[in-house]
Amino acid sequence: MRVLMFGWEFPPHIAGGLGTACEGIVKGLASNGVETLFVMPSASGDEDETYTRIINASDVAVDVVSETTSSFLEKVKFIHIGSNLIPYADPEEFSRIVEEERERQIKDFRISYGQKYQFSGKYGKNLMEEVARYAMVGGTIAMQHKDEFDVIHAHDWLTYYAGIAAKELTGKPLVIHVHATSYDRGSVEQIDTRVLDIETRGMQAADRVITVSDLTRNIVVNRYGIDPAKVVTVHNAVDFSGRENIEVSRGVKEKTVTFLGRITYQKGPEYFIEAAAKVLKRTKNVRFVMAGSGDMMNRCIRHVARLGISDRFHFTGFLRGADVQKMFALSDVYIMPSISEPFGISPLEAMRTGVPSIISKQSGAAEVLKYAFKVDFWDVDAMADDIYALLHYPALASFSAHEGYDEVNELKWNEATKKLKAVYESVLNR
Repeated sequence: MRVLMFGWEFPPHIAGGLGTACEGIVKGLASNGVETLFVMPSASGDEDETYTRIINASDVAVDVVSETTSSFLEKVKFIHIGSNLIPYADPEEFSRIVEEERERQIKDFRISYGQKYQFSGKYGKNLMEEVARYAMVGGTIAMQHKDEFDVIHAHDWLTYYAGIAAKELTGKPLVIHVHATSYDRGSVEQIDTRVLDIETRGMQAADRVITVSDLTRNIVVNRYGIDPAKVVTVHNAVDFSGRENIEVSRGVKEKTVTFLGRITYQKGPEYFIEAAAKVLKRTKNVRFVMAGSGDMMNRCIRHVARLGISDRFHFTGFLRGADVQKMFALSDVYIMPSISEPFGISPLEAMRTGVPSIISKQSGAAEVLKYAFKVDFWDVDAMADDIYALLHYPALASFSAHEGYDEVNELKWNEATKKLKAVYESVLNR
């Protein structure tokens, strides 16, 4: 079986858990006899192609020239009206100006036959434009390789339009993989309706929708109105291969409690800070580390300062690769206090390193981890109690570390991707 897979990032250059999951999935599929062509917007050339063949969308000249440019733009809705328009135009004049601006942007956007587009592959201000262009390039790639795959697999909303284009042009079945939804990323008032629309269209167009947890499956069914019969949960896993025990020397004697992830609303960083302040009122023999970056970084730094715990709190910035493993090796407790976490691979990685972990009940990982401590994200008192207990009762910490390691050792991508393969077979046999 062969799969055309659309992703947005792949190790070693990643911004979060999506790239790590994609790497685990292609490795696991390879062990189950499934070949993958992995498409990404901007490959660096140093990605590991042992288990998959990587196609760099920036190297592909578009030859599916589009009468559908306008419809793609309309769906993605990134066209905007500049602020330099005449402020007091009458309704007819305003409509004319808007239409002229729309046509100009479509003309500027249109990809000519044989032209390549250099994707950034980032999450910057041109993201919506890149999503739309990726759809067109994705359609070209699908046509060029249509005899080399049986199923299309698109990861997260950034690639859904590329998956839809590939399906429409080749007639091959489409599976989309929901790693997160708009309802996870912020409050209802903060939802980006453009992203919500892309997610909805992707789910509706797909032959099967894969979710990373039952928590996410319920959101897909109840919030997006998708038929439960086509939504399948396949929990994430952790990769044990190629990991060596890392020896690190500590520069401080105190124990270390670590938060590692994006410093955004979804991840609950302020609850971690509040719990840290409560623990520090009971003991001083501990330091807290917030490893990551995000839009709430400066706010969290100010929060720590207001609570007067700056001398016991450290911000590392974004970590990747070996530095992540070193951070886990330096940690005595790991905590993931997410407000809404579709799954959350980081506690699996921490437990694989032998670190006792505390996770929120509002995470998909809570569905499969028996030996992680679980608290409601908002219950900072319970969070602080669990941190204190793991720091001061060695037998409890040892039990949690040992049993947790054995538990995540069973959560391997080889097993998860057997379920993925069964999903592929189900859409092919329909």
